Amino acid sequence: MNSEEIAIADTRRWLERAVIGLNLCPFAKGPHVKGQIHVAVCSSGGGAALLTALEDELQALVEADPSERETVLLVAPGSFDDFLDFNDFLGEAEQVLGRLDLEGVIQIAPFHPRFQFAGTDC
Repeated sequence: MNSEEIAIADTRRWLERAVIGLNLCPFAKGPHVKGQIHVAVCSSGGGAALLTALEDELQALVEADPSERETVLLVAPGSFDDFLDFNDFLGEAEQVLGRLDLEGVIQIAPFHPRFQFAGTDC
């Protein structure tokens, strides 16, 4: 398996075990069971490349038949090791939604492996 295939397999496993398995998002199971979740990988490592990939994936999502693609998981392995850098990037991601006139139509739900609730130790 190449690195992109590994990232996709790891993401699907995380989706099944954590997001669906722990019921973190009650809306994830239906699209997953129906095969309506598309996983895309951006390995370019830079914020500009990731913004371009995000824009491409948002446009593809809007153009897709909802019965075939309802959700996109954009995976960026190796990007934003620092959570605060990732958090800053989210503002730019929201600007892409605005530029594409998709605010209120599509929601970005960010996930980062180092996310931590304020006031917690781990």
